[in-house]
Amino acid sequence: MADPNPSSETPAPKLAKVREIKLPAAALALEVAPDGKALFVACLDGSILRIDPDSGQRAELARHDSYASGVALVDKGAALVSAGYDGALLWHDLAARKIIRRIKAHDFWSWDLAASPDGSRVASVTGQYLAGDYRYSPAPEREPSVKVFDSKTGELLHALPHVPPVQAVAFSPDNRHLAAANLMGQFRVWELPSAMLASQWKTDDLTSWGVIKSHHFLGGVFAMEFSPDGASLYACGMGPMRDPMAGNGVQRWQRFDWRNGTQLDQTHEGEGGQGLMEALAFHPAGKLFLMAGRLFQGTWNLALFDAASGKNVFSTDAKQRITDARFSPDGSRLFLAKARHQELKDGKWLDFGSIEVHSLAP
Repeated sequence: MADPNPSSETPAPKLAKVREIKLPAAALALEVAPDGKALFVACLDGSILRIDPDSGQRAELARHDSYASGVALVDKGAALVSAGYDGALLWHDLAARKIIRRIKAHDFWSWDLAASPDGSRVASVTGQYLAGDYRYSPAPEREPSVKVFDSKTGELLHALPHVPPVQAVAFSPDNRHLAAANLMGQFRVWELPSAMLASQWKTDDLTSWGVIKSHHFLGGVFAMEFSPDGASLYACGMGPMRDPMAGNGVQRWQRFDWRNGTQLDQTHEGEGGQGLMEALAFHPAGKLFLMAGRLFQGTWNLALFDAASGKNVFSTDAKQRITDARFSPDGSRLFLAKARHQELKDGKWLDFGSIEVHSLAP
């Protein structure tokens, strides 16, 4: 556990688990309704679920033909877009509880999905990692890796190039910029709606080239968020490793001035262990941000950081892999999407996914 009295202007928050909602399959992505009274979850078995965080009751909205990998609310919460490893985007009418549109967005998997803050656009990213040279650098993309759609009509607005595979995407708070990053730690930011490239840069601190056991790249940027004021871009993943198969890189977030790619801050020395970080989220008040994922070695796989200083002000071992995290709109609760190893007991496969609900107080 982190020092309860860190030298930060933001006091250490109090996090308490309220309930656990077990799911048949691993939860891979999570979204929260504008009123905080419903959760939408993308699961490993392809299902898209609506969950009541208070009662734990769930209803299946639809299924993808492969893993469901993303969910994003549009139209002021009246509709939901989901994405999957089938390369499809599904539009769900939440009141009617039916699919109103299906688009084959990619030939390969949708790795990540995001909706613009005003709900007018959704962006999905893809890309197959195929070796392009003796160092296993990715071969050129076979389709545009970043696609942006009109959230009301489903019209393809932009098909933007990148280096595959692209694993994370985020819109700026003012809806005017879109960022995407890949396995190699390469970032690109486009201005919208012109789709002109505004900046690009690379970090070597969130990707690895293996020199032990197997030679290949691993890691990359797994999640991104713009700061609430839109001035910075935060990214997370795992620090470099000599043996990428070990999964023992530093638990790392980095903060950039996205206009020029200058690194402004990162996980402070001694404030993190080892493991892959997969989730980033800002608290609605803007003073704290969260990073979470898988623990390899250390004391935590979920931590809260002071946004002003970057200091770790709270950390805990959530015991299982955290794939996504979201705060309630009023900031009083934290929702975690989780996954664990699937187990067979007495001839039956046990549930291996869950949603955890935590209360959060300053």
